[in-house]
Amino acid sequence: MSTTKDNRIVQPYLCFNGSCEQAVEFYRKALGAEVLFFMRFKESPEPPQPGCAPVSGDKVMHSSLRIGATTFMASDGQCSGTTNFDGFSLSLSVATESEADKYFGALADGGKVCMPLAKTFWSPRFGMVVDRFGVSWMIMTVPPEGQK
Repeated sequence: MSTTKDNRIVQPYLCFNGSCEQAVEFYRKALGAEVLFFMRFKESPEPPQPGCAPVSGDKVMHSSLRIGATTFMASDGQCSGTTNFDGFSLSLSVATESEADKYFGALADGGKVCMPLAKTFWSPRFGMVVDRFGVSWMIMTVPPEGQK
């Protein structure tokens, strides 16, 4: 039996290809995200690494945000040239239907509703939305223990 603690953490790292600062501010306002770290390329203590594409000094080199117990990171740099968030969604679980309504509405502002918030067999409130930056979200109310 292993006594080694597993310290692995999987965290999303979103690359916004030029709109990271706007996305950080949007998530701060819309979801109450706490900005843990924010650095522009021009603030880097080291010059760009060889082979890295040149990026404007005012663009975001690295940022880290926390929503609830989850931390995710974001940047403008070293993207493929396009912002493409296909193939995954960020899932936001909340305690109440009013929270689900609030956050869903905030994320939908300037975005696209894919599935309106509604009762499902697994949640009192579930919906899907793509925000104004192209990030797909699933918003879900977690039913109280023992309820569906």
